[in-house]
Amino acid sequence: MQELNHFIDGKNVPGSSGRFGDVFNPATGEVQARVPLASAAETEAAIASAAAAQPEWGAMNPQKRGRVMMEMVRLLNRDMDKLAEALSREHGKTIPDAKGDVQRGLEVIEYCIGAPQLLKGDFTDGAGPGIDMYSMRQPLGVVGIIMPFNFPAMMPLWHIGPALACGNAAVLKPSERDPSVPHMIGELFLEAGLPAGVLQVVNGDKEAVDTILDSEVIQGVSFVGSTPVAQYIYARATATGKRAQCFGGAKNHMIIMPDADMDQAADALVGAGYGAAGERCMAVSVAVPVGEETADRLIEKLVPRIEKLRVAPYTDGDDVDFGPVVTREAQQRILSLIDKGVEEGAKLVVDNRDFKLQGYEDGFFVGPHLFDHVTPGMEIYKTEIFGPVLSTVRAGSYEEALKLAMDHEYGNGTAIFTRDGDTARDFAHRVNIGMVGINVPIPVPLAYHTFGGWKKSMFGDLNQHGPDSFRFYSRTKTVTSRWPSGLKEGGEFHFKAMD
Repeated sequence: MQELNHFIDGKNVPGSSGRFGDVFNPATGEVQARVPLASAAETEAAIASAAAAQPEWGAMNPQKRGRVMMEMVRLLNRDMDKLAEALSREHGKTIPDAKGDVQRGLEVIEYCIGAPQLLKGDFTDGAGPGIDMYSMRQPLGVVGIIMPFNFPAMMPLWHIGPALACGNAAVLKPSERDPSVPHMIGELFLEAGLPAGVLQVVNGDKEAVDTILDSEVIQGVSFVGSTPVAQYIYARATATGKRAQCFGGAKNHMIIMPDADMDQAADALVGAGYGAAGERCMAVSVAVPVGEETADRLIEKLVPRIEKLRVAPYTDGDDVDFGPVVTREAQQRILSLIDKGVEEGAKLVVDNRDFKLQGYEDGFFVGPHLFDHVTPGMEIYKTEIFGPVLSTVRAGSYEEALKLAMDHEYGNGTAIFTRDGDTARDFAHRVNIGMVGINVPIPVPLAYHTFGGWKKSMFGDLNQHGPDSFRFYSRTKTVTSRWPSGLKEGGEFHFKAMD
């Protein structure tokens, strides 16, 4: 069985803790590799090594750092197929979905090529007699990046790129469930010209995470995962004076108005609700049709589309709609929540609880499910299921639908489908959610805007990628400068009055 490594100082380094995690093939349920789980001592050593490498990298001018990003874009494009296959093998998502995972990360690296422009400060000439003022943006030093399993290429790249472009060194702790692609990213950065040690990839669990959080060397921490863990990491990181951005769970609502194009809305819901087996923080998990007639029409459109979805391993070709979920525990949790929804009185319109794929009976597959007549008090409405399950909550009016989205504790993303511009504009302005789509089901901003939710979906002040990422991974220093001026008389320099 393959044993994976850490990526330390630009080298593959075996683990020395004696502890390992299993990396599964989600389609078969078999263990395909073992990943070392770093001890506190191993993690501290990686942090110390990053700290030793950072000053030289931080002193390099931003244009040269931007050239490393430029070469990284070329390498990611070169190895797209290789990265996608490794990602699908460990995560289970389809190859087209895996390529999209890499592509969205690559786009942030493209944005980071502009580091010279993004790190420019301000300048005021003549702020006073002979006085100039200017600001500069400088790196934090060493940062910790703790990433989730569901986007093992995109999420690390979203954070590594800006962190390194700002001149920091980074210690990446990827998910132990699908660690190969983050390791490959570390190797590609080295090939792109990043000095050894500036990026460390340390596999691990809570012991490694807590070591990063408690380290006096680490100056900033980025995290993406569940809300309870985001709250824990934010509290522990900030308690030791670190800058922190922690992104948590979601329960994204899509409101369907009576005037919406119902075929367009149904297609959008199927793609946004079931793509990647629902293992996306921006997945639409709640459909909110306004009016009983709208709801009936929507369900009528959804059912045949959902029943046609093809669930299979990524190896079955590009026509697979989605694959397995990541672990047996995830599979069982999703199925238990579906049972809970039935117990609480929701109508399970599409029921695939007995779904088994011939030849892959031990895989972590969950078929697509559709609930109707879900109410806000139900567990399936309150909880992020993170699986291929769509809940329909019928609203009597636009105001009732808006209130549903606004009252939920999560505020990551939302969408409205309508032909009415006034309604769409009102929704965009009033809803208390960080990312809004108008006739767009998954409103993920492009790399030059910023990504982040509100309420319990995000803890911290600055979001992911875009201008916010450069603000997070750097700090401002402001300089007030005065140079005395005067005339030389008799070989001596006489200062003029400065005031």
